[in-house]
Amino acid sequence: GSHDSFSYWVDEKSPVGPDQATAIKRLARISLVKKIMKKWSVTQNLTFKEQLEGGIRYFDLRVSSKPGEIGQEIYFIHGLFGIKVWDGLKEINTFLEQHPKEVIFLDFNHFYAMDDSHHFFLINRIHSAFGSKLCSVECVEYVTLQYMWEKKHQVLIFYHYPLYREYPFLWPGNKMPAPWANTTNVHKLLQFLETTLEERSRYGTFHVSQAILTPRVKTIARHLIRGLKNTLVHRNLPMILNWVKAQKPGVMGVNIITSDFVELVDFAAAVIALNDLLLEDDESAT
Repeated sequence: GSHDSFSYWVDEKSPVGPDQATAIKRLARISLVKKIMKKWSVTQNLTFKEQLEGGIRYFDLRVSSKPGEIGQEIYFIHGLFGIKVWDGLKEINTFLEQHPKEVIFLDFNHFYAMDDSHHFFLINRIHSAFGSKLCSVECVEYVTLQYMWEKKHQVLIFYHYPLYREYPFLWPGNKMPAPWANTTNVHKLLQFLETTLEERSRYGTFHVSQAILTPRVKTIARHLIRGLKNTLVHRNLPMILNWVKAQKPGVMGVNIITSDFVELVDFAAAVIALNDLLLEDDESAT
């Protein structure tokens, strides 16, 4: 999985998003501030298509309306506005059309400046984009690749807003817990990942291990120009990758792992390789 999957492009010319504090919105009237914000808002370099081609199958999505804009268009957002959600969904669907056995998870977990009418608009867009590819809510343990292939389903949508109850193809957010370490310290992060794996539910939910470091205000203030990638990610990714390679998948093991800048190391390949351990377990069992 990728963290803030859509943030490979953000619009410096747009207003600052409603996910930001009032003080930041005031500061952003200075043009240099938006340039700095971009350095800290972008957590991926690859487009959806490139991420999919690189093996990413779980997408972490934050969305927002644009206050003051006529209509109900919804955009991706992380500090600054990204592309229209509709354009991203179409790009993902094109990949799925070309790869009918691939399955993806779209996790809509943060909504900003959206009332029910915006949600209805977005849910309608999701249904228009994927149609019969959408997998209805089911017992998590039933959803195997075989099950998805037989039903010709390719997309699971997780929707962290009460309206999910009105649509069979929207999975509740509590089926996709993603505990967040909220630290700049890689040792604290790895300890947190270990602890939350020990605490994860044995049955009935997926589980996201967010292998990401989060800058604090003082981190950004000290390293304004360097940005997220050069300050936190480059230095710590090798240690995070070593943790990934040491994991085991399956019950009480890792399930979905997300990272920033997924192409900087062989992150996707390392996560995918963990599945071989499941095959070894099957062989030893038989």
